[in-house]
Amino acid sequence: MAKQIITVIPGDGIGPDIIDATIKVLDKAGCNFEYEYADAGLTALENHGDLVPESTLALIEKNKIALKGPLTTPVGDGFTSINVTLRKHFQLYANVRPVLSFKGTKARYENIDIITIRENTEGMYSGLGQTVSEDGNHAEAMSLVTREGAERIVTFAYETAIKEGRKKVTAVHKANILKSTSGLFLKVAREVAARYPQIESTEMIVDNCCMQLVMNPEQFDVIVTTNLFGDILSDLCAGLVGGLGMAPGANIGNGCAIFEAVHGSAPDIAGKNLANPTSVILAAIQMLEYLGMADKADNIRRAITDVIETGDRTTRDLGGTHGTSDFTQAVLERL
Repeated sequence: MAKQIITVIPGDGIGPDIIDATIKVLDKAGCNFEYEYADAGLTALENHGDLVPESTLALIEKNKIALKGPLTTPVGDGFTSINVTLRKHFQLYANVRPVLSFKGTKARYENIDIITIRENTEGMYSGLGQTVSEDGNHAEAMSLVTREGAERIVTFAYETAIKEGRKKVTAVHKANILKSTSGLFLKVAREVAARYPQIESTEMIVDNCCMQLVMNPEQFDVIVTTNLFGDILSDLCAGLVGGLGMAPGANIGNGCAIFEAVHGSAPDIAGKNLANPTSVILAAIQMLEYLGMADKADNIRRAITDVIETGDRTTRDLGGTHGTSDFTQAVLERL
């Protein structure tokens, strides 16, 4: 059987360190992948004069699977988010952000297990129609929600719930005020929910959802929502389990997927062997599940769970005193 080829984008800042750690973990787990490396972000701008070179897009297109470290988008005019660019280019319409409590993280909660599924290509976040008047006193942007986009993401959420043995899907919206865009999303969500009577369906206004996530997060199982709300809620969920260092993300489309660390590139600690690689290792676990390699995914998850729970060579953000390489070695030993 031909080896699965993975496009690897090390990224900026701490990206190369935590991606390197993750590759070691995948190899030790016996995944038998082949890797083809590509640049994006500031590294690509320096090397190729472009944040997302055509060669990188071509490699993702060829291999259909990518593992990506954090990227830096320069602040200022003329630079659009690289992540938004990749999502639109490959029509990666579903953003899947699971958060799971790990004992030993000193997080505020102990039994969180929530998947946030976010529409990834439409809505306010996609940056359509952004204009600022010449005098700088008037700014506008446009939110576009389509029936097709809403139906696709809500269906994806219910299918994920069934596949993962989940019991409940909560559609999060602001249809009380944004009656057109959020209203359409909610209407379609209700229609889709009716097709899945075996799953409990609830709906919640986004501001109430934020409060409920802080006060009683255990009530949530799968959350499905629009692009901007999902961006905010998924980070809130990460805060429940110890921060962005513990939160992976998958961007999934029809036949193409990019798995990533969702935190920033942390240039202040780049190259200092301090970063916690957990987020991108968890993203690699998502990638393995996507590829139907659940046994390998489970092995890596068990190893990482044990390292964090026992506090064996954990990084500073987990209350330890060790660095990337020590933490990675502790995971490798368990594998």
